[in-house]
Amino acid sequence: MSAKREITRDDILDMEAYGASRKERRVEMVARKKNRRVDVGPHATAYFECYATMWHQVHEMLFIERGGEEQIEDELRAYNPMIPNGRELVTTIMFEIDDPVRRKMVLSKIGGIEETVFLKFAGETITGEPETDLDRTTADGKASSVQFVHFPFTDDQAAKFSQAGAEVTFGFGHPEYGHMTLIPEVVRAELAGDLD
Repeated sequence: MSAKREITRDDILDMEAYGASRKERRVEMVARKKNRRVDVGPHATAYFECYATMWHQVHEMLFIERGGEEQIEDELRAYNPMIPNGRELVTTIMFEIDDPVRRKMVLSKIGGIEETVFLKFAGETITGEPETDLDRTTADGKASSVQFVHFPFTDDQAAKFSQAGAEVTFGFGHPEYGHMTLIPEVVRAELAGDLD
């Protein structure tokens, strides 16, 4: 059975009910996300999103901000585009640098990095497509510490990616952050489910 592709109003729990199960749900989500993340180089972590991660994020925003019915529609508009459509992977990339001075220095050198993200496997290269809701590199070349990137697949690419043991590289082609990493098999297998 294919994974769900959209969170609807009917999927939203009452906040009192969510609050009662929040602790357990957060523990479950940490475990689920473990096989949906990849560290790339010294500063970047890619978190591959799915219906479950976005459902959790929407509920966390609603629970914390308490914006009621009006907020629900805003959150659905914001997070539904991050759910894979069946022939894509979608990732939130975070550049996590604790020291503010160092963070500013690194981000000021990697403007446009969202245009250089790639996946390589079985002779295929898929260049990521940044989320288009807003520009995440400023006019002066400073990158945002959070990037949202889609990787569109053809049917043939999805089949190759889904082969058990397929060697998949995730990386950046930016001259100031040319890091890449092999995606562990357990992560590749989890992500293959997004391509059904």
